[in-house]
Amino acid sequence: MSATTVGALLEATAERFEQAGLFFGHGTDNAWDEAVYLLCAALELPVDVDRSVLSQPVEPSQQQRFEQLVARRIEERLPAPYLTGEAWFCGLPFNVDSRVIIPRSPIGQLIGNHFAPWLVEPPRSVLDLCCGSGCIGIASAVAEPQAAVVLSELSADALAVATSNVERHQLAGRVAVNRGDLFEGLAGQRFDVILCNPPYVDAADFASMPAEFSHEPTLALVSGDDGLDFTRRLLREAPGYLTERGVLICEVGNSSAALDAALPTLPLTWLEFAEGDGGVFVIDRAALVAHRHLLG
Repeated sequence: MSATTVGALLEATAERFEQAGLFFGHGTDNAWDEAVYLLCAALELPVDVDRSVLSQPVEPSQQQRFEQLVARRIEERLPAPYLTGEAWFCGLPFNVDSRVIIPRSPIGQLIGNHFAPWLVEPPRSVLDLCCGSGCIGIASAVAEPQAAVVLSELSADALAVATSNVERHQLAGRVAVNRGDLFEGLAGQRFDVILCNPPYVDAADFASMPAEFSHEPTLALVSGDDGLDFTRRLLREAPGYLTERGVLICEVGNSSAALDAALPTLPLTWLEFAEGDGGVFVIDRAALVAHRHLLG
């Protein structure tokens, strides 16, 4: 294996990724950034390393580790964070593996803005429902140090990953974990903010998704023919777990059109984001209560 530089290796790898027709959307959105991410892992470099590293020579042993990651990325269509065991969300690192979907929710941009303008005062309590890796709730706990946070998840495997991330960020004293379906195990608790990135992929979309998504847990992706089985239950039951000033923030992705069609008079506010996809709505407790008759 001949010696090479970081820059030359990245250029060659980005070209290979393009030729292989990979899907990018699990932390990066292009072949170059994907190559950078994997090379930083192989060389144990920080993900925000300076461009001056491009001229740095790569040792044969380092190149071999990198080539192993690249080969698996291409041949197995494994998302890069599953290869490295780590993903980034809201500027924070999280443990990830195939027990959880890879963090990528635009809800992270709301966390960075402290939920403005939807909350006038900082939240005292936050629920991350369908928490997966726990990234949304943990990022909220870091951004809102006054808030008590609960991570809730049906999958015991996913909750184990979330628990490892609570420990990684040393938040065990302020972030609790709960296993249950929807609000199971949360009786008597009310939250200023319920954040939810539930399964919302409809049957047709799931059948046509790129191979990379096949490595993520189906339980966290698919929710009935129109993608809204879980969301309908959430809308019905959320008022009982929100404080008087509480808001529900939920991501439904491409199923947003189906939700609007099913409940055209429900006053959902659809958010726009500077980065990433939309498909996230906000609705407060008062509106949910006032329109309860629509929700069955």
